[in-house]
Amino acid sequence: MDDIVKYYVGTLKRYVDFNGRARRREFWMFFLANFVVSMGINILGSAVMNASAAQLPGAIYSLAVLLPALSIGARRLHDTGKSGWWLLIALVPLVGAILLIVFWATEGNKGQNSYGPDPKAGG
Repeated sequence: MDDIVKYYVGTLKRYVDFNGRARRREFWMFFLANFVVSMGINILGSAVMNASAAQLPGAIYSLAVLLPALSIGARRLHDTGKSGWWLLIALVPLVGAILLIVFWATEGNKGQNSYGPDPKAGG
């Protein structure tokens, strides 16, 4: 649990840092925490608010974490040697999202690449 919080808060602190590389663990722990927080906000909003206003807290949270999610996604792509611009492939219906998930799940380049030192090596 501490790891999830550490990676979540660490990503939020680097919310506009599109430089460098991110390990798979850092990326997936952020998205796990983000999913849990989002579900909690949506469930709480549905329980407390009327139907028309229940989606507002979730929408506000989604906007708040948009930049951190984009930055960790770009850094994860950098770890595999790809440009952060590959995030735009998600705009291609279905195939784009699947391809992006494959890129994010792929092991990063060992050693230094053009985006920085290997984060797995402690660099």
